[in-house]
Amino acid sequence: MTTDRPANDDLHALLAASALGDRAAFARLYRATAPKLFPLALRILKSRGLAEECLQDAYVKVWQHAADYRPQVAAPLTWMVSILRHRALDLLRRNRREQVLDDPEQLVPLLDLIQQRDGDPNEPATGLDEPDRRALLACLEVLREDQRQGLLLAYFEGLTHAEVAARMNIALGTIKSWIRRGLEQLKRCLDT
Repeated sequence: MTTDRPANDDLHALLAASALGDRAAFARLYRATAPKLFPLALRILKSRGLAEECLQDAYVKVWQHAADYRPQVAAPLTWMVSILRHRALDLLRRNRREQVLDDPEQLVPLLDLIQQRDGDPNEPATGLDEPDRRALLACLEVLREDQRQGLLLAYFEGLTHAEVAARMNIALGTIKSWIRRGLEQLKRCLDT
């Protein structure tokens, strides 16, 4: 296994060592995962400076909360993606930036998020081949328009569920259901 694609066990061991204050393990964790996390921050924030700030803040949180990581709940990279995404959303709210999805090709990272959440977390955050891109776009077409719009606002404009509900003028519970069901449908579609 190369250092570019560490196994979950390797990442878990690095997190465990980091929880004990091992700075060398944390440095290895950073080198193994930052190339996967930075593109996601950049895609959400659409600003290199904000993405770098987000990445730094996320790793500070990882360092501070490494002992809180539970492997039975999520894969290591999934846990780290969650920390990064929450920090990116905080930065978006703080800077009150509004992002616009203007290119369907920007849908590609959703597949990465699904893979990190439920599939192979060792897949890189960029560099999907053309068949995967086509499959994702085809699966998105299967979704109802409102589900697709909710997913796009949440994952590509970086809006919280409450912000999506306000933007779409739909009840918060409905938005949460649309997004959850939309992700489930995408995963089923992509698994076939």
